[in-house]
Amino acid sequence: MTLLPPTQLRKVTELPAFPTPSARLTHLINRIQPSPETVVLFLAILIGGSTGMGVVTFHYLIQLTHDLMLENLMGEIGVWGAWSLACVPTLGGLIVGLMRWRTQDFGPGLSSLIAVSQGTEVKRQLRPVTKMLAAAVSLGSGASLGPEGPSVEIGTNFGVLLSDVLQVSQERQRLLLGAGAAAGLAAGFNAPIAGVFFALEVVMGATSFATSAVSVVLLAAVVAALIAQIGLGAQPAFALPVYQVRSPLELPLYLGLGLGASLVSLTYTESIRLAKACFAGRLPGFGFLGPIPQPIHPIIGGVIVGVVALQYPQILGIGYGTVQAMLQDQEFSLNLLVALLVVKLLMTAISAGSGFVGGLFAPAMFLGASFGSAYAKILALVVPTISEQMAAPPAYAMVGMAAVLAGSVRAPLTSILMLFELTRDYRIVLPLMAAVGLSVWLVERIKPTFNSNSNLQQIGLSGLKDEQAEIVQQILVEDAMQSCPKKLPATLGVLEAAVEMTRDRTRSALVIDDAEQLVGILSLEDINRTLSLWQTYPNSPPDIHDNLSSQTLIDICTTEILYAWHDEPLSEALDRMAVRGLHQLPVVERDNPDRILGLLEREQIALTCNLAFTRKALRRYLPVLPTTDIVISP
Repeated sequence: MTLLPPTQLRKVTELPAFPTPSARLTHLINRIQPSPETVVLFLAILIGGSTGMGVVTFHYLIQLTHDLMLENLMGEIGVWGAWSLACVPTLGGLIVGLMRWRTQDFGPGLSSLIAVSQGTEVKRQLRPVTKMLAAAVSLGSGASLGPEGPSVEIGTNFGVLLSDVLQVSQERQRLLLGAGAAAGLAAGFNAPIAGVFFALEVVMGATSFATSAVSVVLLAAVVAALIAQIGLGAQPAFALPVYQVRSPLELPLYLGLGLGASLVSLTYTESIRLAKACFAGRLPGFGFLGPIPQPIHPIIGGVIVGVVALQYPQILGIGYGTVQAMLQDQEFSLNLLVALLVVKLLMTAISAGSGFVGGLFAPAMFLGASFGSAYAKILALVVPTISEQMAAPPAYAMVGMAAVLAGSVRAPLTSILMLFELTRDYRIVLPLMAAVGLSVWLVERIKPTFNSNSNLQQIGLSGLKDEQAEIVQQILVEDAMQSCPKKLPATLGVLEAAVEMTRDRTRSALVIDDAEQLVGILSLEDINRTLSLWQTYPNSPPDIHDNLSSQTLIDICTTEILYAWHDEPLSEALDRMAVRGLHQLPVVERDNPDRILGLLEREQIALTCNLAFTRKALRRYLPVLPTTDIVISP
């Protein structure tokens, strides 16, 4: 072993002559050597505090831009006529376009950051300050978007920056990313509980509901919400009315609201997708927009939003004032509510598609409030006798907000808890859960997010790209199976089998009879379950203890067996395993099921798929690989 000389040792342990702040922080952590949990909790506090201050700054920038453009500027040019209102969104589009021309890219969004943390996308350069300024200009000048998306991205950017500085693992990076998202939503909405569930439900996934993850995300959300309350006030985003329960028979009416909300959500998300394709020139009839430089697109969007705002000024900006008026039961005619629903949806799609920067939460809640109020008025108009059994339109507006939001972002828990935090009224939970649940269920039925690779998430291969998914489809079971699995006779005792499996360091074994035909499959879990049963009754009568100790493998193994064929695609066998939650499948010949060819295990499937991805990537640099266990067509 070669030892480093003292001078080289000092180069490793000492700071450089002019250390950066990140190097100082890393060096300090290395010297103190705290536990990993302590480091993550400290980073959660740091992310929460930074995010809270960032969100407060962002809201002040929005207000400053609003005052300069819609107050001061309109005060100067308003004498020209009412048409001058259209100049404000156009000017905002011009500024955002110039920023796009200067920077070309505002940095990755939340979905891209999640993909980076999963290792399925290459990381792009972060530009949090530039994006925050562009969002402030967009929202302050009247673009029909919301502040929640940028607020969440402020938090996630802090999480990614800290994970890069400290070079943490991919799992810890995703945890810090979730902490930042929770902090951003908690500070932006003054709803820390909803922020936590948003991080766990959307950013980190349902499989991350671990105690350690929840504690980190909770701490970041609490710190961010506290700082936001100090800087922006403790009042919630909306002052909602007290919910009124007129009759238990009203619940079916909320189910109808959930049904309609699902259609609004689908129309909303689809219109945004079409608007982006339209400005990219990919839609028939709009090909002329493709050659137009991207920095010009926000100007076009600003002109359209400005012209429409001459007739419907309520669609300008975030729209919280209009939503608040609906919730306070101010008089909105049915025609106006329907018009605002349609126009707000179209202007949000144009704002997002043309390149303005903002979130989609606030417009979704605007659409939900408009639809809920219109729904209540239509019911009262069509069936006048039912109006006495119904709550006032603001109640349906509140539930509609959550139902449309849940269907749009597919986050039902976040939507339910967000509205519950805003109302602080338990009586609204039952209709809220009914409408939100039905809305999300219908959205998933009409346009499901399920894909053929979802079962791969169970073995750690989530978020596959299309190219990787094609590779998985090409792999056969015989490429991933263990060709010489452990075989144990059915008459072998449990203790002897436990000794053999621990000696051979194997997790699964095939149980065979005297004719060497497969009769069952055994796992370490089966053995451990049996041994723990023996330990539970140490003082049992001798006859019972002897019966337990005399158990053989045929008594404890799984005898109802699903098989895998050696020549079938690996994805089909994995689907079969997922149906019953199995970790292994015996592999047999298709024409002779009694002949055992191998054993297919989840761990080996994950390793085989990862090796296949690596070999595919290496083919670009090495024409001939040293091993060709898995043949993949080029």
